[in-house]
This record gives sequence, C-alpha cells and structure tokens, in this order.
Amino acid sequence: MAEITDPDAEATEAAPKSGLKGLLVAILGASIAGGVGFAATYVGLLDGVLGVGTSAKTESQARIAFVPMDPLIVSLGPRARAQTLKFTAQLEVEPDHTETVQMMLPRIQDVLNTFLRAVEESELQDPGALPLLRAQMLRRIQIVLGEGQVRDLLITEFILN
Repeated sequence: MAEITDPDAEATEAAPKSGLKGLLVAILGASIAGGVGFAATYVGLLDGVLGVGTSAKTESQARIAFVPMDPLIVSLGPRARAQTLKFTAQLEVEPDHTETVQMMLPRIQDVLNTFLRAVEESELQDPGALPLLRAQMLRRIQIVLGEGQVRDLLITEFILN
C-alpha cells in the first residue's frame, strides 16, 4: 500500500524551533550595549560629545571659597557620659561674601555654641542625626548672615570626649 504522508507534519519538522535563541541574543546584546553606555558615561567619555566639558566644572569650582571656623569645644553637662564635644567646620561661600562672613564669625560661633549646648547627648551620639544637626546649624547661620551668604556648612571634626 501506498504510504500516506501528512503535509502538516513535514512543515512542523522543517520549521525552526521557537524564537528563544533570537530572544536570548537580543537580551544579551541590549545588556552589553547598556553596560558600555553606563561605563562611558561614568568614566566621562561622553562629556565632550554632550557639551559638558571640564570648563563648566572649573567655572563652578572657581566660584567657591571656604571660610574656616575656629574649633568649638562645648561642655555637655553633668549627666552626660562624654564630657565635651569638639566641633570644627568650614563655611562654603561665594568669593564675594568671604569678607562679610569672616567679619561675622564671632556671631556665627555664638549661635552654634548656644545650639550645640542645647542638644541632648543621645542626639549627638546617633550617627544618623548628624545630617539633621548640620541642616539645623546651617539654617541658623543663614539667619544670622542673611540668605545667599553661605551655601553650605562642612563639618570637619565632630568628636565626643
């Protein structure tokens, strides 16, 4: 007898397997392209292409001056485990305001000394509290000097003895 063949069976055998292989190649290619793009951006290879050169960075850095503050030593009270806090900082200012800020340093130190004496020792010992304390001190400095005089407060020493 004659053998009967099914045309659909031959088509399914000859058809390629699912597009899984193509999908994997596409995902791998996208991952490699993304990694290369990230690396180029992170290293700074695209700065010149995108118009963000080093001149923009140096211009903004040239417009910064730092005014160092004398160290503050604050006694913490009779019930505190630590006896003193040594605090040293620098103020980031526009170069045009450096003279004004230096002239007002005694007033700034008075405000910070008063604030730090009122803070509980438990707050001073909490490492997560330092950004909040820094923000509160910066705000007090800005109130003393007026808005736009001081950009930032950089804490260089914060030691409990």
